[in-house]
Amino acid sequence: MGMNETPSADRVHIGFFGRRNAGKSSIVNKVTGQELAVVSDVKGTTTDPVSKAMELLPMGPVVIIDTPGIDDEGHLGELRVRKAKQVLNRVDVAVLVVDATLGKTNVDEELIHIFKEKEIPYLVVYNKSDLLSENQKINADSPDRNQEPFIYASAATGQNIYELKEKIASLAVTDDLKLRLVGDLLEPSDFAVLVVPIDKAAPKGRLILPQQQTIRDVLEAGAAAIVIKENELSNTLKTLGKSPKIVITDSQVFAKVSKETPKDIWLTSFSILFARFKGNLKTAAAGAAAIDRLKDGDKILISEGCTHHRQCDDIGTVKLPRWIRNYTGKDLEFEYSSGREFPEDVTKYSLIVHCGGCMLNEREMRYRQKCALDQEIPITNYGIAIAYMQGILKRCVEMFPDVRKELDV
Repeated sequence: MGMNETPSADRVHIGFFGRRNAGKSSIVNKVTGQELAVVSDVKGTTTDPVSKAMELLPMGPVVIIDTPGIDDEGHLGELRVRKAKQVLNRVDVAVLVVDATLGKTNVDEELIHIFKEKEIPYLVVYNKSDLLSENQKINADSPDRNQEPFIYASAATGQNIYELKEKIASLAVTDDLKLRLVGDLLEPSDFAVLVVPIDKAAPKGRLILPQQQTIRDVLEAGAAAIVIKENELSNTLKTLGKSPKIVITDSQVFAKVSKETPKDIWLTSFSILFARFKGNLKTAAAGAAAIDRLKDGDKILISEGCTHHRQCDDIGTVKLPRWIRNYTGKDLEFEYSSGREFPEDVTKYSLIVHCGGCMLNEREMRYRQKCALDQEIPITNYGIAIAYMQGILKRCVEMFPDVRKELDV
């Protein structure tokens, strides 16, 4: 998949952190070869995280994130620091930029501690090293430096910028064997039928991202993708020369599609496939059982990773609350979050129902899941919750034996 075709959620996210005036933005501009970030001698020039999807050799498609100074002051400064730390929930590689003339401070050490705690590969860049003599430079062979990846560089002179990019690339190596959406379930010449209702919220003439990515994955597996609307499934299954290996549907029409799909054909949804793709299918499947434990007055968080314009019958704010209330018969309260906003404290909720997360990368989805699990709050996702309430969840994960087994425990 080329640079322009790679969704931001599937790119390597590289975050640049550090104190004000350490030269983060200057280093970002040198590494990217673009004036991506505003540069100034005035402390605190970067006031919000700045993200840019781009091609960065030798890594390929990436998202570069420049963050505010981690030592910002005052009320607004505290908010900026918080925003900078939130970025850590979605970066795959962290670059800590330190002013070489001043060295690391407690603030820098705190960041390194967070990198290690969150298991984020990181690199320390000692910027402005052109201002140091060789005797002033930190001894790379000293005992306390052997375990810390670092490099001297200079945004002003371009010193070691190429080497810096190489080091970042070595930390950003991705696993080529990573699970695909559905391609690993298919053989060449298999058929996959995709049931795609025309979504009024999607831009006219375009499929939404999960549908696009699934089609691409089917084709890369050498299989055939047959894309139909929900009222065409029955006739399509009758006229095909052979049975499809799998039917993948939009969760909103699960009930109709389940009735029309023979039991010997795998059935699942885009949302369930994305839960596996983002690494949280087992937890999300287990979390759906909490729907049966809901009581009057319980609060439920509906969380989406995107910020699309909501339609009159929006699934997150209208359909799901209605379906959950009808299924449980309980008087429930619903709250909502969207985009990058996700509450750190979720203890007031009895359940979190998340979207498939196609706009979020795997690390951020795992962070949100961990927030819930650490606070002992069950978390599931749209498709899994709908399948559970329809009584078809076990069928919809039949192709994933490890998950199916968990549901039988």
